[in-house]
Amino acid sequence: MNGNLFIVCAPSGAGKTTLVAALLKADPGIRLSVSYTTRKPRAGEVDGRDYHFIDQQKFQGMAANGEFLESALVHGNYYGTSHSWIDEQRTAGADILLEIDWQGAAQVRRMMPDAIGIFVLPPSFETLVRRLNTRAQDPPDVISRRIAAARAEISHVTEFNYVIINDKFDEAVLDLASVVRAQRLLAANQLARHSDLINRMT
Repeated sequence: MNGNLFIVCAPSGAGKTTLVAALLKADPGIRLSVSYTTRKPRAGEVDGRDYHFIDQQKFQGMAANGEFLESALVHGNYYGTSHSWIDEQRTAGADILLEIDWQGAAQVRRMMPDAIGIFVLPPSFETLVRRLNTRAQDPPDVISRRIAAARAEISHVTEFNYVIINDKFDEAVLDLASVVRAQRLLAANQLARHSDLINRMT
């Protein structure tokens, strides 16, 4: 059976990346899709682990060749997800997680309607603004753009299957892990995964 495809989205500052890292550490059965981006690496980011960092010309060439399952222009930089890698991994039965924005999520749902959408919210808009200003990863003009875009991004929360409020981090990680576990335990998935066992008992 094909693996599950999880999409995790959030406005900047909601803590999505930290939550996803905690989930991946706790559940080795999930593989993170590494996006392509034209954005410059931040301090500590590694090419091929955090993103595939490429220039705009190469990105546009890949897009023209239909290599992206989804792609979007976000805060002045392009991001895209490899279509072939997702197909190969899911066909092999692996659960895949996409950490993308709402635009990309909408594109993925059109191509793969069985994808499970998870939206992460901060406990308040003030908390989101404080997180963006204190993490010191972006220059002030970029932070201002992210804050201005956040409300529009949050307005798309109704398009997702699950919503997690990232207030208490440990609880939010548990919520995210619970969504993954529940999806694996759906009857249709279990019947496909354990058909031999079930047939022997009926």
